Amino acid sequence: QVQLVESGGGVVQAGGSLRLSCAASGNIFSISTASWFRQAPGNVRHLVATLSSGYTNYADSVKGRFTISRDNAKNTVYLQMNSLKPEDTAVYYCNLDIVAQAMGPQYGYWGQGTQVTVSS
Repeated sequence: QVQLVESGGGVVQAGGSLRLSCAASGNIFSISTASWFRQAPGNVRHLVATLSSGYTNYADSVKGRFTISRDNAKNTVYLQMNSLKPEDTAVYYCNLDIVAQAMGPQYGYWGQGTQVTVSS
């Protein structure tokens, strides 16, 4: 069993910063790909950032402002969000591809979501 717990969301003024965390626990051998998505009310869930094999990829709307990172020892993935804008307001979800044992298959897991609200 694997569980993901997100934290770090909240209300911040435009121009401010937040750091989201996604901590994985349970039967984990390794985390291959880590991603953050967001979903605003009435919208579909969009990919924000991905970290895989040391490479990062960002949505154009967050490039230069958001940074995805990970701490392998803690099985935790982060999303540092700077220069926040009202349009960044959404529920943010982490998604981790986790391998439970060496040479085993990987499965994708979702966090519970954390609300980020940016006021103007």
